[in-house]
Amino acid sequence: MTTATNDARWVAARAGLLRGWLETKQSLREPGDVLWYFLMPVIFAIVLLFMRGSTVPGTDFELGAMVLPSIVGMSIAFGGLTGPAGTIATDREDGTLLRAKATPNGMIGYLVGKVVMFGATTLISIVLLIIPGVTVAGDLRLDARTWVLLVLIYVLGLVSTVPIGVALGSLFKSASQTGLLLLGSMALMIPSGIFYPITALPTWLQWVGQVFPYYWLGLGARSAMLPQEMAAVEIGESWRTLEMFGVLGAWTVVGFIIAPIVLRRMARRASGAAVAEARDRVMAQGW
Repeated sequence: MTTATNDARWVAARAGLLRGWLETKQSLREPGDVLWYFLMPVIFAIVLLFMRGSTVPGTDFELGAMVLPSIVGMSIAFGGLTGPAGTIATDREDGTLLRAKATPNGMIGYLVGKVVMFGATTLISIVLLIIPGVTVAGDLRLDARTWVLLVLIYVLGLVSTVPIGVALGSLFKSASQTGLLLLGSMALMIPSGIFYPITALPTWLQWVGQVFPYYWLGLGARSAMLPQEMAAVEIGESWRTLEMFGVLGAWTVVGFIIAPIVLRRMARRASGAAVAEARDRVMAQGW
């Protein structure tokens, strides 16, 4: 029985991989989505451009080079948390979630599909950010170790944030309410050391920042792209690589435990009548 159950879950996971690929292609055909993928990298590149000539306090290291890796980490967390939250409410309203519930192990496939889709679209944004960013932020370390560590951070960052984003999105009654999560995510950037060394913040804010993935993904990206001496401006004057993988691993476990439970409960409430009512409401608003 256990073997059969595991086989069924693997089948669902493989179906999720295909689903994620198809959703990615569909997203790339949407002008609004494509504009969003390009817009944020362009804005960040402009921010880095204005930082040219500025240095990290107490050093001669370029501030733009310090900030670029942090933005890479932030982009992973931002794409993994806020992206799924917006789509989960939409999928509930158009019946997608109800169909996933009716399929054996459908929630597993649904979750895997979201990880694949937002992994691909987030990767596009990161590539579009790094290419111009490197040209305006010097002093970066870009060797084989950098790329291996960035790949690990990217993968772990997605699997640790997408399930949490799905779970949070399921708490909203409509897609329009997910803007609250966007505001909350932007607020979390303040204590996460994204645009300024976290050690310059009050101690209690440093502890707040270390609870969430934003700080750890930014720290991991900095450890991959910055020279070793820049660890001096971090907490404990260390990149704390093991702690980074440990915290993100804990978020991954929590997310994959909580998300399927929350999705099943939400889908249980999403009856056919409720889906029809939501569809009629959306159509009325559009009219």
